[in-house]
Amino acid sequence: MLTTMPLRHDSGHLVSLFENATEGIILTDSKGCILLVNPSAERMFNYESGEITGKPIEVLIPDKFKPHHKEVREGFYHHPSNRSMGQNRDLYGRRKDGSALPVEVSLSHYRKDEELFVIAFIVDITRRKEIEANVKRQQAELERISTEMRKLNTELETKVEERTMILKEALQKLEQSQAELSEALDKERQLNEIKSRFVSMASHEFRTPLSTVLSSASLLGKYTKSEEQEKRDRHIAKIKSSVKNLNDILEDFLSLGKLDEGKVESHTGEFDLGECIQDIEEELRPFLKKGQQIEKVYEGEAIVCSDKKLVRNIVINLLSNAIKFSSEGDRIFVRTNTSNNKLVLEVQDEGIGIGEEDQEHLFSSFFRGANATNIQGTGLGLHIVQRYAELLNGSVALRSKLNEGTTVSVFIPLQPAPTNNSSKTQTSSNEDDPGH
Repeated sequence: MLTTMPLRHDSGHLVSLFENATEGIILTDSKGCILLVNPSAERMFNYESGEITGKPIEVLIPDKFKPHHKEVREGFYHHPSNRSMGQNRDLYGRRKDGSALPVEVSLSHYRKDEELFVIAFIVDITRRKEIEANVKRQQAELERISTEMRKLNTELETKVEERTMILKEALQKLEQSQAELSEALDKERQLNEIKSRFVSMASHEFRTPLSTVLSSASLLGKYTKSEEQEKRDRHIAKIKSSVKNLNDILEDFLSLGKLDEGKVESHTGEFDLGECIQDIEEELRPFLKKGQQIEKVYEGEAIVCSDKKLVRNIVINLLSNAIKFSSEGDRIFVRTNTSNNKLVLEVQDEGIGIGEEDQEHLFSSFFRGANATNIQGTGLGLHIVQRYAELLNGSVALRSKLNEGTTVSVFIPLQPAPTNNSSKTQTSSNEDDPGH
C-alpha cells in the first residue's frame, strides 16, 4: 500500500503557491475590499504591485456592470457558496486603462474570527475568445462557399467545363479549411469531429460526380456524327445524373445549415396528402431503377392540416433513400393513416437493409451504414427527416434487417380536420390510381 507524507505547515509553501500561480487570485473581505492580489492578477489587469490593495473589488468591474455587481456581491455574502461565475454567458473584467478583459471566475470562501473572506480565482480567456471568433469566421466562409456552389450548379448544363473548375476550386478551399479549423478547434472536440466528417464525406461525394461530368464531357466532343446520337445521349444522361447528385448534396448541406441556425419554421395549413405524395412520385419517377415500383396505400382523411412543405421534404428524403438503397425490380411502399388527429407515414423498401450495430447511429449527421459506403449520399437524409419531424412535434422510428429492407415510420400530430364539404376520406391507392 502506498502512503504519503503530510506536507509541513510551512508558510513559505503557501506564499510560493500564491506568488507563482498562473491563475489570478484575489482575496476580499466581507465589505468587498481587496486584501491580497497575486502577481498574475495584477499583470492580468495591468496594475503595478500593491496598486489595488485596499480598493473595492468594483475597481475591476466594467462601469456598466458595477451597480448590479454590488447587489450580486451582497447576495453572495448573505448566502456564500463555492461556485463558478459566468455560466452560459460572457463575463468581463476591467483593466486599469478601462478596456474589457474576458475572464472566467471561480469563487470560494472561508470564515476567520467570525468574518467572511472571499477568494476569487480568475482566468484570462482572451485567447479562447479569439479562437471562437475565428471559428465563426470559418463557418461563415463555409456557408458562403456552399451558397456560391449551389448558385453555380444551376448553370452547370451549359457551362460544364467552366463549372467543374469552379467546383474544384471550392473543394480545394474546403479541404484547405480542414487543416486551419483543426488547429483552431482543438478545444471544441464535438464541433471538430463534425467538421472532419463533413469534409471527408464532401471530398468523396463531390469527386465522384465531377469525375463523371469531366469524362462524359470529354467524350461528347468525340461523337460528331449523326449516327452517334445514341452515344451522345448516353453521356448527356450521365452528366444530368451527376448534376442531380451534386444538387442533392448541396440541398442536404443547406437544409442542415438552416435547421442548425433555426431558420426553418413550421407553417400550418390544409392540403391534400394523397395529391402531395402523388406529385412527389411523379417528380421522382425518372430516377426509379429498372423495374422499381412505388405502391401507395392511404387510410383516413385526405385533407390534413399540417406544414405541407415539411411533410413534402420528409417524403422526398424517405423515397429518395428507398430508391437509392433498393435494387432493380424492387417494390417501394408508401402508407399513410390519418386518424385521431395524427398522421402516420411509412416508407418501406426491399433494399440492402441496415445492420443492428449501425441502426443506433443512423439519425446522426453524416453517418453512413457499413454496407452503404459505396452508394452515393451525404449521411444527412434521416437526420434531416428527424429534425423536420421534431419541428412538427412528431417523431421517427426505424425497423430494418440486412438484405431484407427498411421501414421508416414518421408520427406527426395534426390539427383537427375541417368538417365542411372540402374534407374527404381517403381509402387506398396505388400508382395506377390518380385519385390522390
